[in-house]
Amino acid sequence: MIRFPDGFLWGAASAPHQIEGNNTNSDWWAREQRSPGMERSGDALDSYHRYAEDMQLLADAGLNSYRFGIEWARIEPTPGHFSRAELAHYRRMIDKALELGLTPVVTLHHFSSPLWFDEEGGWMSERFLERFTAYVTEVTSILDGVEWVCTINEPNMLAFMVRMLKDHLARQNEGWTSPTVEDPRRTHLPDPDPEATRNLIAAHHAARAILRERTSAKVGWTVANEALVPTAGNESVWQEIVDARENPFLIGARGDDFIGVQSYTSQTVDANGIVPHPELPDNTLVGTAYRPDALGIAVRHAWEVTQGVSIMVTENGIATADDAQRIRYTDGALRALKDVMNDGITTVGYLHWSALDNFEWGHWAPTFGLIAVDRETFVRTAKPSLGWLGRIAATNGRALDEASSE
Repeated sequence: MIRFPDGFLWGAASAPHQIEGNNTNSDWWAREQRSPGMERSGDALDSYHRYAEDMQLLADAGLNSYRFGIEWARIEPTPGHFSRAELAHYRRMIDKALELGLTPVVTLHHFSSPLWFDEEGGWMSERFLERFTAYVTEVTSILDGVEWVCTINEPNMLAFMVRMLKDHLARQNEGWTSPTVEDPRRTHLPDPDPEATRNLIAAHHAARAILRERTSAKVGWTVANEALVPTAGNESVWQEIVDARENPFLIGARGDDFIGVQSYTSQTVDANGIVPHPELPDNTLVGTAYRPDALGIAVRHAWEVTQGVSIMVTENGIATADDAQRIRYTDGALRALKDVMNDGITTVGYLHWSALDNFEWGHWAPTFGLIAVDRETFVRTAKPSLGWLGRIAATNGRALDEASSE
């Protein structure tokens, strides 16, 4: 019989730039306007205005948590000038989640930054720590009653992006490619920029100190977990790769209240490095292999490297147009998660990526959502997978015992 602990968080996740629309002061908005081949976020899903409807759908389905982000570019549109109106907007989002019985998991930085911060040099500037901590300090004014805060989403992906942007500037004619969608010009993402890695860890630790001083929230950050597995005899190659791509960020989470594990797929490592995803019929819409077992691999690795920091699965899902495949994938992922929990790994929640079909950082085609959205009318339509996950949540996982693929 499958059991999850009392108080387990069952929810879905989103990122502000991917769903809100018209985030015109951000670096990502600017990048969309000038990058050939990149689709634009535009109005996105208009969730800036329709967040209550989105939350209601999640609550009605039976979920008890919602991870959403606060957009720095809206809070601080110019350096040192903070918008009271925008702070109040995000406070209303927190209040709505609490009203609906959805435990908010609030992310302070989810890839996008104010354009002015980017123009100063972003995470590589001399003032990155001063700038980020000033923003975090302002945001603490609206976090009363918030139990869980993620400081920075996937800092290893951010550090990848720093290196990718450097490469892009050196090869302007190639244009920008999405960091989350496989591209024929690369078989995997480059290693994170080492300086950006150090700076992001420093920013997280500084934000953690501010949040602990000024709020009662549990604090952590989220890491993109690749669930890499060495082939026989290539353990040293694997170790070198994870020491560059994941472990510094997991080590940086030691002392946190939780670590956000974000897992989608798995790859092997041979003598030449990371093996490209195979060409298979069930590959996802972002070009990755169908690997629901990856979540268990990722959670075990995060638990080991953080030396026992509590796990929250802050993202796990699949880009597919076949919702039955989404249900099968999630069923497999949850069973893998339960296996690791049975081995004594403390896990506090599972937040599915994503709540809605959204803007996938330059692309609209990959659909991860439990909810479909008509981008002309903004009509939301719950998919069967939302009802399926809601039933699992409502029984705190017991329905997995009877669940079958729909």
